[in-house]
Amino acid sequence: MVSWKGIYFVLALFLGSLFGSIFMLGPFLPLMFISPAWYRWITDCVVATWLTLPVALLEMVFGAKVIVTGDGFVPGERSVIIMNHRTRMDWMFLWNCLLRYSYLRREKICLKSSLKSIPGFGWAMQVAAFVFIQRKWEEDKSHFEKMLDYFCDIREPLQLLIFPEGTDLTGDNLDAIHDITVAYPQNIPQTEKHLLNGNFPKEIHFHVQRYPIETVPTSKEELQLWCRKRWEEKEERLRLFYEGGKCFSATGQSIIPPCKSELRVLAVKCISLLYWTVFPPGMLALLYLYSFARWYFAAMVVFFVAQQKVFGGLELIELACHRYFKKQQKFHDTKIKPN
Repeated sequence: MVSWKGIYFVLALFLGSLFGSIFMLGPFLPLMFISPAWYRWITDCVVATWLTLPVALLEMVFGAKVIVTGDGFVPGERSVIIMNHRTRMDWMFLWNCLLRYSYLRREKICLKSSLKSIPGFGWAMQVAAFVFIQRKWEEDKSHFEKMLDYFCDIREPLQLLIFPEGTDLTGDNLDAIHDITVAYPQNIPQTEKHLLNGNFPKEIHFHVQRYPIETVPTSKEELQLWCRKRWEEKEERLRLFYEGGKCFSATGQSIIPPCKSELRVLAVKCISLLYWTVFPPGMLALLYLYSFARWYFAAMVVFFVAQQKVFGGLELIELACHRYFKKQQKFHDTKIKPN
């Protein structure tokens, strides 16, 4: 049965993403055509403010407890995150971990392309340059590599949530692979419907294992075997978790301490909850009071829908802009190069 908690959670996230995409991200879209690198940094920071909202709601409103054990993260390094999918919402719960051990603005998620069409959520994901795939490796490989090259060119220390089997993620592209095991001792929300019914997790356990990129195989066959072994270890770890004391570590602490104190995390959550509680009603009032706001809102909705149908998504336009500027820079360097 649908609960008020579930309605509040979903509505808060949807309205935040909808109005955030239009009124917070929309004004920065022209910067893409001037400096894709600056556009990427600014919009990542803006999107990260929204990513703190579900963290604040889960922990401060619904009382979820987050426990992180294992290696933790090294701030600033480029890494791939591989994680088991206990539920369809694991990718969102991961933000509770990354808020403490990394920076939310650096996370990118590999998602199926149909999600980019969702109003609000999908538009923000496009602006955030998430990697959208068709689930057909022959078609996805080229796009995937272009996105990785782009992030490397602008020196963005991203953390990409994906299962990397069959993908060349070695060499200069990455510093490490983080293998994360997530488990829920009770109240496991399998789908969005469970959240709508108010079935929020009471505890979320993350166990992090960091593998320096030098230790990861480079050939496709060896990488597949390496991934399979990690998954076998993960299954055994989960079996011991649910059959034992429902914890990954006896100490209940990560080997590497968080890069943010709990006081700082609490401050971020409080500010996020306050801001995203006031922002949507404020935007609704703006739309009600001013006609120019309504025209702007309508124009942005048309733009988000039209650009996807014509160009395939904002992340593709951003990629094209970067490639154009890169080509122009190479042409300029060649022209001024002494004979």
